[in-house]
Amino acid sequence: MDVFNTFIEEIVNFLGISQAWDILQSGNYEALRTYEGITALIFPIIPLLILLEFILGLIYKKPQTKVYKITFLTYVLNRFIGRFIAIAVTTFLIGVLEPYAPIQTSLKWYWFLYGYVVWEFAHFLYHYWGHKVRLFWCLHSTHHAPEDMNLSVTHAHFFLEAPYADAIRTTVCILAGIKPEMLFIIMFIDGTYGAFIHVGENLIKDGRLGFLNKIILTPSHHRVHHAKNPLYMDTNFCNLLNIWDKVFGTFQNEEKNLKIEYGITRKMNSGNFIDVYFGEIFALCKDVYHAPGIKNKLAYIVMPPGWSHTGEHKTAKIVRQEFLKERSMD
Repeated sequence: MDVFNTFIEEIVNFLGISQAWDILQSGNYEALRTYEGITALIFPIIPLLILLEFILGLIYKKPQTKVYKITFLTYVLNRFIGRFIAIAVTTFLIGVLEPYAPIQTSLKWYWFLYGYVVWEFAHFLYHYWGHKVRLFWCLHSTHHAPEDMNLSVTHAHFFLEAPYADAIRTTVCILAGIKPEMLFIIMFIDGTYGAFIHVGENLIKDGRLGFLNKIILTPSHHRVHHAKNPLYMDTNFCNLLNIWDKVFGTFQNEEKNLKIEYGITRKMNSGNFIDVYFGEIFALCKDVYHAPGIKNKLAYIVMPPGWSHTGEHKTAKIVRQEFLKERSMD
């Protein structure tokens, strides 16, 4: 019975309906006007969309079963490990760094806009380094391993990625003077939208979302980010506001005549949990072990994926440049 109750509790927690259910049971609908009440209504949206997306996949006979299986196993593992570390890291950094912020914001709308732009910059840094530093790529690659796109992919993360991401984002935001209360609101909005942009074609076929494709980062842009096509590799690192991708030259629209190929360039078994979760770590350890000299061993850790001590580099930047050069000659 305890196992059954635990299982039911985990389902309720995954669906995010416990707070909303408590409000409905209490009959205190005034609570829906508070921040807690609003979040209680928004939390269940993504999990329920995941279920709808899966059902539509069965109807369309495109269930993406392998992706759901691996992301579910990843979610279960991270549920009991990663989130606790991330919360501890965020709380610790706020306490240590807040006194050193050169400016102090308030909960005004204009400071909120400032805070969101700063947050996007911090998110860009974490995400960019997650692709450009081999060690950090080992943490991030689990998220890129699925060879199809659907909302469950938002749960596919190595357990240390959230602490790494929150360390970068919290440090930048707190030192920029963003109040913790505002930071948590931004985290909630960004986390919810960041989950939505993983929506697959079973639910939304055209991820461009009409005119919004020119204003914000859409599911189409994020599908490009998850692609291993040479043109699309290492682009669209932002989450909602694509301002920093445009500033740093990493912005890329989806081309109608170029079908997206999801996954990573390393040969792997995307249906094998061990390969998806630890494969890049094993590959890095192998390269470090065989590299001659301390300098080369360290270089494999900090240089981009695809870097080689032999000079035969196959980094995303080089692969993309070669593709663009070839296309310009056609």
